Amino acid sequence: MKLAQILFSQGFGTRRACEGLVWAGLVRHQGRVLDDPAEDLPTDALVLEVEGRPWPFHAKALVLLHKPIGYECSQKPRHHPSVMTLLPAPLRQRGVQPIGRLDEDTTGLLLLTDDGALIHRLTSPKHHVPKVYEVACKHPVDEAMVARLLAGVVLDDDPAPVRAAACEASGSHALRLTLTEGKYHQVKRMVAAVGNRVEGLHRSRFGGQVLPPELPPGGWTWTDAATVLAPER
Repeated sequence: MKLAQILFSQGFGTRRACEGLVWAGLVRHQGRVLDDPAEDLPTDALVLEVEGRPWPFHAKALVLLHKPIGYECSQKPRHHPSVMTLLPAPLRQRGVQPIGRLDEDTTGLLLLTDDGALIHRLTSPKHHVPKVYEVACKHPVDEAMVARLLAGVVLDDDPAPVRAAACEASGSHALRLTLTEGKYHQVKRMVAAVGNRVEGLHRSRFGGQVLPPELPPGGWTWTDAATVLAPER
């Protein structure tokens, strides 16, 4: 693939802007300054250095963001900054979007991609992709609450019971809850239905992808579909 086309596909601006990056000497490969926008490069395992920053080629982008509190999962936020502001410009320009949403006051693992088929695969209810939440509760957690969440609770907008795929007490006032659906405010409403209240909510896993402990709030990293789609261990 020609160098300017590679840069364009990765979100580095218009084709003319990508050519300008090359002509300005801002693109390197293996220490060599690339000065020809029409140069052909193999994309397999390709890592460019653009404006001093390493940039691995990805035909489809999939990134993991450690969402901090106080950000909205929206391209057009209403009350708080968008999570998109935490990503570099090339990812925003190539059109990545959140796979599902986390509330403004929820932290943890958020995936973003420009792969529409993957978004459908991970959000479709028929695929039952598990998502694990660490829940801090206002009141003590007991075995009866856990049992009710596993058996199913009725939410006010749906007569069919909603069940946790897995649930356990992880502390005196804490739950570890696994869901395979994505209803509006589902964790908060389920916990309220068993007589408790969510005081803090953090997503620690999405499918087979675990939030890396070394990734700070607001930080992001590349990941891949194989990891996310891998069975839970």
